[in-house]
Amino acid sequence: MTIRIGNAPCSWGVEFAGDPRNPSWRTVLKECADAGYKGIELGPVGFMPEDPVKLGDALSEFDLELIGGVVFRPFHDPAKWAETEDATIRTCKALKAHGAKHLVLIDSISERRAPTAGRPSEAVQMDADEWKAFRDRLATAARIGTEEYGLTVGIHAHAAGFMDFEPELERLLDEVDENILKICFDTGHHSYAGFDPVAFMKKHIGRISYMHFKDIDPTVKADVIENRTGFYDACGQGIFCKLGQGDVDFPAVRQVLLESGFEGWCTVEQDIDPTLDNTPMEDNRDNREYLESIGFK
Repeated sequence: MTIRIGNAPCSWGVEFAGDPRNPSWRTVLKECADAGYKGIELGPVGFMPEDPVKLGDALSEFDLELIGGVVFRPFHDPAKWAETEDATIRTCKALKAHGAKHLVLIDSISERRAPTAGRPSEAVQMDADEWKAFRDRLATAARIGTEEYGLTVGIHAHAAGFMDFEPELERLLDEVDENILKICFDTGHHSYAGFDPVAFMKKHIGRISYMHFKDIDPTVKADVIENRTGFYDACGQGIFCKLGQGDVDFPAVRQVLLESGFEGWCTVEQDIDPTLDNTPMEDNRDNREYLESIGFK
């Protein structure tokens, strides 16, 4: 069995391509390589160069493989579908150009859901028609990735969006064909949502095609849930701690992967506020060393 450990630009605080606080894309590539990783995600489309020669040369320079890319857009908002579809297509083109495999779909933060991140019993729910349209937009993006670009597409639950809590994720999995939609499973977001990531993995490991490794500080989690803290403010407070320092049982995660014969990439994501954390390379070196200490190589 081969499991490879990669990283992603969000571990350097890169959430949106046009954020002036972002480090440069070359800084992210260099520091990812210096921290000991051999693979990296694309980040939000437009952050890395869309010219395949320019990005390809840089990936070679830093001895990095492109793993995949995330479409973090408001799938819940029909008025934003055109921009979401465009981001999907641009991401697919970039991934295919570099031989990357994984397209990840994430419903971005909604004002209606932000106050109840981590509070499933209080979260507003879509009505039947709204859900159907939401589901169909996700399925359309999945078909673009699989049928037009030959990618493996995974749905990723995310705090403060409409695909956040375990029942919503399982409902989507029941209603969308497994041939076009797998799971990109994020250990930290599942814990943030109030559910057991290891139990979910055991139940759905056959559909998990890709992993995001994220840990959660339980003290910060309890505080931000109680105070209804916004997602990005929670990031600034350090809710996503270094791996092995939070409430995710990574040895158990590894055991589930081993027992299932999982092969492929597991990508570290320690979302940070780029204005508050000045040591992402050191943190991510520590993350890699922690994973190696529990048997990931």
